[in-house]
Amino acid sequence: MLYVKMPKERVGVLIGEDGRVKHQIEKSCKVKLEVDSASGDVTVIPTEEGAKDGLVGLNARDIVKAIARGFSPERALRLVGEDMYLEVIDIRDFTGKDPKHISRVRARIIGTEGKTRTTIEDFSGAELSIYGNTVAIIGDILSMDAAKRAVEMLLEGSEHSAVYKFLENKRRYLRYREMAME
Repeated sequence: MLYVKMPKERVGVLIGEDGRVKHQIEKSCKVKLEVDSASGDVTVIPTEEGAKDGLVGLNARDIVKAIARGFSPERALRLVGEDMYLEVIDIRDFTGKDPKHISRVRARIIGTEGKTRTTIEDFSGAELSIYGNTVAIIGDILSMDAAKRAVEMLLEGSEHSAVYKFLENKRRYLRYREMAME
């Protein structure tokens, strides 16, 4: 059994209309989800079929975590695929606990009208969700590395232009690597 604590306001998203999202996670990950709507506690219990594969419980836990961190169920369900990972970065590890400082840094990551977030997603191939005091990233190992480094650069105070240049270079490298593998 695995446990996930999620914000109460995200429980409805996890369950979905008529329980569709919860059922879809249970079916695709071969688990049973027990959701306590009052506390936000979610228990992931592998079914008999799912118990044979130890990773399915971890996939389900990561999907629940991704939904808790602001991803839509459709985006979170990408974690069912092989080689897809979830990384959650706590903004407070870089800023401290001052709410004004956290808010300012969140705004830097999102950018004007979401431009910075969109640029990171486009150049890295990963998906980002900025929710509460965290930045969550879903992607494969290479896209995750690029997106995580770009977010960390912003959290450490790098200028946006430096982050964009890093992402351009990373994308160029990834394209070159893809061509070399063909």
